[in-house]
Amino acid sequence: MYMRPGITIQHSRERADEMDVVRSDIAGFIGVIRSDFWPDSASVGDFVELPLENFGDFEQSRFSKVFDPASARAVRSFFENGGVRCHLFGVYLKSLKDLMAKDPLRGMFFALMERLRGQEDLGLLAMPILAHLPHHVDGTSVTFSGEPILEILLHHCRMMNNRFLIIDAPKDLHDEELVNWVERFQTLHEQTLSYGAVYYPWLMSGEESFAPSGAVAGVFARTEIESNPFGVRQPPANQRVRGVTHPYVDISWADADRFLGAHVNLLMVQPAQGVVVWGARTMSKDPRWIHINSRRIISLVAEQLRRDNEWVIFENQRPQLWELVARSARTRLDALCSAGLLTGEQAGLDYVVQCDSETNPLAIRDAGQLHVKVTLRPISTTEYIVVDLRLGT
Repeated sequence: MYMRPGITIQHSRERADEMDVVRSDIAGFIGVIRSDFWPDSASVGDFVELPLENFGDFEQSRFSKVFDPASARAVRSFFENGGVRCHLFGVYLKSLKDLMAKDPLRGMFFALMERLRGQEDLGLLAMPILAHLPHHVDGTSVTFSGEPILEILLHHCRMMNNRFLIIDAPKDLHDEELVNWVERFQTLHEQTLSYGAVYYPWLMSGEESFAPSGAVAGVFARTEIESNPFGVRQPPANQRVRGVTHPYVDISWADADRFLGAHVNLLMVQPAQGVVVWGARTMSKDPRWIHINSRRIISLVAEQLRRDNEWVIFENQRPQLWELVARSARTRLDALCSAGLLTGEQAGLDYVVQCDSETNPLAIRDAGQLHVKVTLRPISTTEYIVVDLRLGT
């Protein structure tokens, strides 16, 4: 279409109220499929993906008999505990020894991680089969064969913003040895610790024992759904676990403090409630990120603002655009504050949005990027946190 010279198209882009709210209750479970169940054309690192809305969807799938039992049990527990949607990924492996490779990302996990990066709706992630891998105790030093994959998944959650890893305590690792392993792991991976949480002990249903991540993911999802539209403000703790009879190990209240002090969240028996999730701490010791709901609130805010403002990528940088983006961000933050995710007696008084020439110098603009700096304080923390939102190439 011919346009006369001098005419400028004005875009009406302030759409924050119309944008879909980011969900954080959809879970992703990573399992394995052994070589004796592969189709003829499969090779190591290939995977299948099953989107599920109930456990019946899994049972009726032609893949239901080929997944490892730990993953199948986790999906069942997820739906028993109030989850409404998950994705189950099955990676083709020759044996569980493949999971103990020093560099599992090369080849074996590469295609799966690419898919996970493209699946933006997943808010929770778990890999229950990892808990079946062996651990080694040498005096007070405890190592776990699944650590390289845990490191990859934590890093992935950090890169994705709105994703959180639920970690099972390794099978048959108890008491001080479990605490020693967690504390050692914390010293090695400080940058990603706030994106994951450890849960212990395993759970029982009659004589069956299983890793808790599926049930805990269901509790996460149920807590969020029952407090819609922004249920991440509620800590996933003091919530009853459904579909279980008792924990694999009974933990006394006297012993609980040692575990909680090491940031191990517990599954404990509460009178008149049954088994409950007790504790809502990330693995991080950083005061800003101790509480799971604080971490997930900031992750949700960052992801929500990114999605609200993706349209700016192809716009020309100018002061009017900066003001429009800042106003859009403030509108969204006003809604989040009113919903109880942020501190402050009145919306707009306890957070700051900056999008101007200071956050967008010439080098940033020439690179095709737009930066927004948001300073805010989520509930459950006294710390102000800076969200550096980077849009563009």
